[in-house]
Amino acid sequence: MRAPGAGSVSVASLVLLWLLGLPWTWSAAAALGVYVGGGGWRFLRIVCKTARRDLFGLSVLIRVRLELRRHQRACHTIPRIFQVVARRQPERLALVDAASGASWTFAQLDAYSNAVANLFHQLGFVPGDVVAIFLEGRPEFVGLWLGLAKAGVEAALLNVNLRREPLAFCLGASGAKALVFGGELTAAVAEVSGQLGKSLLKFCSGDLGPEGVLPDTQLLDPLLKEASTAPLAQPPCKGMDDRLFYIYTSGTTGLPKAAIVVHSRFYRMVAFSHHAYSMRPADVLYDCLPLYHSAGNIIGVGQCLVYGLTVVLRKKFSASRFWDDCVQHNCTVVQYIGEICRYLLRQPVREAEGRHRVRLAVGNGLRPAIWEEFAERFGVRHIGEFYGATECNCSIANVDGKVGSCGFSSRILPHVYPIRLVKVNEDTMELLRDAQGLCIPCQAGEPGLLVGQINQQDPLRRFDGYISESATSKKIAHSVFQKGDSAYLSGDVLVMDELGYMYFRDRSGDTFRWRGENVSTTEVEGVLSRLLGQTDVAVYGVAVPGTFKIQKTRLQHEGFDPRQTADRLFFLDLKQGHYLPLDQGVYTRICSGAFAL
Repeated sequence: MRAPGAGSVSVASLVLLWLLGLPWTWSAAAALGVYVGGGGWRFLRIVCKTARRDLFGLSVLIRVRLELRRHQRACHTIPRIFQVVARRQPERLALVDAASGASWTFAQLDAYSNAVANLFHQLGFVPGDVVAIFLEGRPEFVGLWLGLAKAGVEAALLNVNLRREPLAFCLGASGAKALVFGGELTAAVAEVSGQLGKSLLKFCSGDLGPEGVLPDTQLLDPLLKEASTAPLAQPPCKGMDDRLFYIYTSGTTGLPKAAIVVHSRFYRMVAFSHHAYSMRPADVLYDCLPLYHSAGNIIGVGQCLVYGLTVVLRKKFSASRFWDDCVQHNCTVVQYIGEICRYLLRQPVREAEGRHRVRLAVGNGLRPAIWEEFAERFGVRHIGEFYGATECNCSIANVDGKVGSCGFSSRILPHVYPIRLVKVNEDTMELLRDAQGLCIPCQAGEPGLLVGQINQQDPLRRFDGYISESATSKKIAHSVFQKGDSAYLSGDVLVMDELGYMYFRDRSGDTFRWRGENVSTTEVEGVLSRLLGQTDVAVYGVAVPGTFKIQKTRLQHEGFDPRQTADRLFFLDLKQGHYLPLDQGVYTRICSGAFAL
């Protein structure tokens, strides 16, 4: 079907008037009749089916843009926005640690982060310096990066699964002048101490492990107790377009890349999810996702810092404790990745799953096959599936609960939020171009690469990239929508239906799904080396002989059923920590949930 032209949009405007209950003239009705008679009924059908969805999406877009402009004009930053929230409700719970039972009020979180800001200021750190945080998910994690931001210092948030070379690389790539690590990760830091350099300051937070205090390491907690909890006397001169922290994205190959998160990007991601899913001031959000990634630390924790919600943290997802935690802490919103939903469905029925107050689940990767089963069994009325990466400018959201969809692109107002699916060679992911050298838009049902037009003056469309300039340049294409423009390349292939709903299509290659999150080859190597007790483990992608698409389709149909292939199959038994042969008996047990993969 052809893309709507100017005439289509004008008729769409008439239909919107009708849907909104506003008056229209007989001449407008006649114009609509002519349009329908001329074959425009297909587009009219799209308008009727998507107008309310698109208008709601437009209202969210406008609201976020207005909020961002207001904060930019006032020269606000995330710490400044949080301080306003904390002064408004100092005694309300801000963060709760479900594992330890510790509860932090907004006043306590404000005081702790002030102590962090004062301490690092006294130590000589200045705006623009970088401090790496290597800590499991608990309230201190949030207080640390927030306090550093109050001093204008940028935090590099390290994945707690990193070990040896990848850990040393991420520390070096960030340019960090100091490392704050949790006592639980002392052994991991000890492994790379010789590669870190003597100039790197090291601080240990929390309880010490059996290793005790490492050489040249200071205990952070006593230092914070001595620091002032008052706001900095001279706050740094920062704005919404300045850097807040760095999140290491997994990528597809090689070592992790440090994505730049500026204050406006943090706010944008928080605000979009807040308004798109109609969160409320009284909501309590359950966050069991890693805080070194954007879903847990921005979309989750950000609801606390920007909008004043209580956020319940659990450093590691527990299927057996999930609903008990929600009941105990009166949670109304939960975060998920697709695998979490699958694990919960594999659990035996629990009394707590019928007593919780959760009305909204926000996340990504919920497979269509279990979408309705999850919603029905656990009584979650609203599934807020979304698509987006830490650094991308083309995030989309499923605002109306369309089963299986990760978001939508308006067919009525396509230029309001300029994103597009464009054709690529799926073997090489190379963009396909027309005779004018522009990218070719996908039609309904055609898989394509999601791209977003870049405008650095627009906080909703800017692309800040990575610390590495070469990594940044690889994610930008030119002459995509029009000659001379620039667009962000998402790296993910999606499919769009006639109404503009988008659906995720798994990429192949050497990106892996480890417990539901995309991880790079180096991260898998680190996990496997610990599980297998080996120092050297190599994980790599290989080319599949023959025509790639055909091979991929065949392998997808075969799945991992031993009856469908002559190949020898193996699976990773997490309890035993090594691979075991996968025969028909094991296959049956995996399908029944007896083996936890």
